[in-house]
Amino acid sequence: MELLNDMALFVEVVKARSYRRAAQTVGVPNSTLSRRISGLEKAIGLRLLHRTTRKIELTEAGQIYFERCRRIVDEARLAHEQLGEMLAQPSGILRVSLPVDFATTYLASKLAEFSRRYPGISFEFDLTPRRVDLVAEPFDVAIRMGELPDSTLIARKLAELPRYLYASPRYLELSGEPGGPADLEKHQCLCFPRGDVWTLHRGAQSVEVAAGGRFRLNSIGMMRRMAGLDLGIAMLAEAIVAEDLKDGRLRRVLPQWQAAPISVHAVTETRLLPAKTQRFIEFLSECLTRT
Repeated sequence: MELLNDMALFVEVVKARSYRRAAQTVGVPNSTLSRRISGLEKAIGLRLLHRTTRKIELTEAGQIYFERCRRIVDEARLAHEQLGEMLAQPSGILRVSLPVDFATTYLASKLAEFSRRYPGISFEFDLTPRRVDLVAEPFDVAIRMGELPDSTLIARKLAELPRYLYASPRYLELSGEPGGPADLEKHQCLCFPRGDVWTLHRGAQSVEVAAGGRFRLNSIGMMRRMAGLDLGIAMLAEAIVAEDLKDGRLRRVLPQWQAAPISVHAVTETRLLPAKTQRFIEFLSECLTRT
């Protein structure tokens, strides 16, 4: 058991690239952590880490050992938790990185149900457009929308959200109802800064239209809000505007036409997930599927 504990400490040091940060994470003194890693190296008979005043780097042997240790440590933690699930519901702090607009306009209204279902889970949500480092930062999962860059991370597709055009009834009353995609060029279109061409599909038919207007913005939430304030037509995921449609603040424009759906992924550093993370991913997939 002591060997497994030392392997777990070694994994934390490599992830943090710092004894000090790793010591804070695991809650042991920096000196104790350093001594345990030195003892591990002596037991193995090989240097695992290059230590400098500024950072820590893996040796060739350390890289091989880290890849094996990480899998072993994850398996051991998962085994403990799976046994614990026989006695209790998932618990602990769930740390999630989320796109700002997706979290505030869609997920916030769903969290009450999840928190009631799993009262042992506490939450830390980081709402940010940046792509957090799931290896070096203490996140359990990151929710990402759109195409994902190639990486060694594990991505699970949760859903593909249909996207349509929406405007307020008042805007359409003042500006007229578009009869076809070409008519959008005469309207105020709420676009991303580099999104002035919209591609729309109707069955096998596809058209591109110049989407012009006074407003360029990089926030889905702001687009939704401005469309509801009679300022133009927005291209939005159906899940994002469900409440606006229900309350009559928005309605669909050119209902037979739609844009390419946008993918929603759950991204993790490993396939071996604790129960709290598994339940959250399953819950979110369930919500998006029934939307």
